[in-house]
Amino acid sequence: MADVSSLVEAMRERADTLKELGYKVRFDLTDTGEAILLDATGAAAEVSGAAGEDEADAVLKLSTDTLDKLITGRIGPMLAFSTGRLKISGSQGVALKLAGLLDQA
Repeated sequence: MADVSSLVEAMRERADTLKELGYKVRFDLTDTGEAILLDATGAAAEVSGAAGEDEADAVLKLSTDTLDKLITGRIGPMLAFSTGRLKISGSQGVALKLAGLLDQA
């Protein structure tokens, strides 16, 4: 199981690609109770730990293991969603755009 700090660091390494998103996405980690906020509304994408109630355009609920697999490309976003490993609330359009960027990264 990946820890939250390594997930944040892995997302920061892909900040150049993720900045194209243009929205805020919160990742609620179901197995740790922690959250990560991707804020791509500025000139650069910022990734940080977050509170579960931080405002975001889309909220993705998933385990640290699933997020690690998404970041490293070992599972596709659509497969994670269709198998129930990923749940989305908020804007599904933003989540789809993020999925496309993760596939590129």
